[in-house]
Amino acid sequence: MLSKKQEKWLKEGRGQGELADYKPWIKISDISSSGRSHRVFGHKTRRTHHLLSDLELATFLVLEWSPTVLDIREQFPLNYDDTLKIAEDKQIKHSSFGGNMNIMTSDFYVISSNTHSSQFVLQAKYSTKLDDIRTIEKLEIERHYWQSKGIPWQIITEKDIPIVIQNNTKWLYPESNSQVTFNIEEKLDFYIDQFSRSPSKSLIDLCKEVDRVYFSELGASLNEIRKLLALRFFTFDIFIDFRRLKCSDIHISNSNDYSLITEEIRYVSNQ
Repeated sequence: MLSKKQEKWLKEGRGQGELADYKPWIKISDISSSGRSHRVFGHKTRRTHHLLSDLELATFLVLEWSPTVLDIREQFPLNYDDTLKIAEDKQIKHSSFGGNMNIMTSDFYVISSNTHSSQFVLQAKYSTKLDDIRTIEKLEIERHYWQSKGIPWQIITEKDIPIVIQNNTKWLYPESNSQVTFNIEEKLDFYIDQFSRSPSKSLIDLCKEVDRVYFSELGASLNEIRKLLALRFFTFDIFIDFRRLKCSDIHISNSNDYSLITEEIRYVSNQ
């Protein structure tokens, strides 16, 4: 039997929809301890994604960067009747909590333009978790579930994520939910001008120069750009280490996104 909470989520349409209309089965606000969870605006989907670990965030960034990925649906629910039958057939205990069965989820259900793999599923697990027998049992249910649907499924660990992406994630995304203390449009105009004047200069050298010329505290301008990057007003190739960025590597987001991103920032900060 499902809990009343899960019955309510089903009625709310969780796990349904696509792109901006998709509702993840689990939201960060549903978890008593959010830990290293992240709310991140997705430019492909035009909505806030609910990611429950640093590893999920790093995986999301890889998917967001990929030109073949069209839609990313995180915390994707599996059909309860199907997983229950698989558990019974395999004689594996189904996921449950407090005496109620849980609707199981996959971390990412992805739609792709790749004709050989138009859809696939990823489950992000830290490698240490793969030594736990109970974790393996639940993964086995999930594997059989997607196998029965004919949809590719795989586990992704921190060892599969390039270290440069992990470093960029650790640098950028603590800023993604912190408060903005400056005028965004003014700073965007200012830094766009600075980047255009010195395209071959490293970002770090430019920031040092800006701090010196404007008598700012050392690191002030880099912190502002870090904030603008974390909020995706500026973008860059996530496969370039932030310490090696040149001014020419940083690009302005589509100006039509500004109001939407700002609205999402307000939403996230109020949660």
